[in-house]
Amino acid sequence: MESILQSNRLVDMIDYQTESVVSKTIVKKQTGTVTLFAFDQGQGLSEHTAPFDALVQILDGETEIKISGQPFHLKQGEIMIMPANEPHALSAVKKFKMLLTMIRSN
Repeated sequence: MESILQSNRLVDMIDYQTESVVSKTIVKKQTGTVTLFAFDQGQGLSEHTAPFDALVQILDGETEIKISGQPFHLKQGEIMIMPANEPHALSAVKKFKMLLTMIRSN
């Protein structure tokens, strides 16, 4: 099996791009996905819902995550679970990188 890990540090596996959101899928299986994201300051994801719980781990920087309108400020090293079917949005307070893990269930 070919290893996609060229670094053993997740934070180094994705780079920031000016005025952009960058994503890189690490694992994509029928049972779930693991995706790295890098958000430039001021960038974000508009409010949406997902049919499965999602675990967010902040690898670098700072973000505000709103879940059902309630804001949460997260920094490097912190995690949050975004519950299934709850509206949520993310915005970069400072540029930030995160690991998003979604596990599908029936």
